[in-house]
Amino acid sequence: MATVRTARKMVLGREIEHMIKTAGKNQTEIAKFMETSPSRVTGLLAGHHNISLGDLERLATYLEFTDEGYLEALRALWRNNQKRGFWSTGYRRAYSEEMRLRVDVEKNSDRIRSFEVEVMPGLVQCESYVRALYSGLPDPDVNGLSLEDHVLARVARQDIYDKDAPPSVHFVLSESCLRRVWGDADVMREQLDYLVKLSQREFMMVQVLPFDAPVGRRTPISNRFSLLRIPSPGAAGPLELAYTEGEGEFRYLDDKKALDAYDSAWTRLSTAALSFEESRRFLRQVARDFG
Repeated sequence: MATVRTARKMVLGREIEHMIKTAGKNQTEIAKFMETSPSRVTGLLAGHHNISLGDLERLATYLEFTDEGYLEALRALWRNNQKRGFWSTGYRRAYSEEMRLRVDVEKNSDRIRSFEVEVMPGLVQCESYVRALYSGLPDPDVNGLSLEDHVLARVARQDIYDKDAPPSVHFVLSESCLRRVWGDADVMREQLDYLVKLSQREFMMVQVLPFDAPVGRRTPISNRFSLLRIPSPGAAGPLELAYTEGEGEFRYLDDKKALDAYDSAWTRLSTAALSFEESRRFLRQVARDFG
């Protein structure tokens, strides 16, 4: 039976990896104890495979993690960590398998940082802008999904802003996001006004990187990426991920070398960009430029 990768499974995998390393074991030893293959253990750590609650508790005991508080944290991560049925009804059917994980990671993150070019990030798109993006799709499409399904699916991602404790969200946007026309001038003005309003919310930070901003040779101005942090109730600390997206390719990187590289890129980009207030003034000026 196919399994679905979720944020909770990824965090649980990180906790299991933490237990293994702390106990001084390796994946081959764990595979032998669990009577499975090393490749399946690797998949479990990455959130690709399932583990039963009984096997999870048995593994924790074997690795000498017997504190009841910690075991309960593991159980909390294990509970309802697949959500397969959640995606099969209503507008949620519009999310591809890859996009389901991105949405789930966003819902579980406490910090999101993103650099974007050409297209406004999905988490700040107003409804008319989304409609313009999907205007070329047949209605309904080959999967029986209506334009309204696609619009609702995209806009619903912003529900994370209405949580009791919304994530800290920080965007650095190339000027190309502001100038690239989707729809018409009215749509672009509405989108820019919407972005200004969002930027005034306490948890939201928006910076613009103008075309004429001086940037260093190593500043990656053409590579869009996101950095996401998912808190964990366990002992391993938060799960930090770098997310990149290409044509038909979605990648989540959590190794230290990649994270350090993207964190350095983020520092260069956010330093080169306008300040928050300067960015709001810039956004208002571009809105006026659209007449």
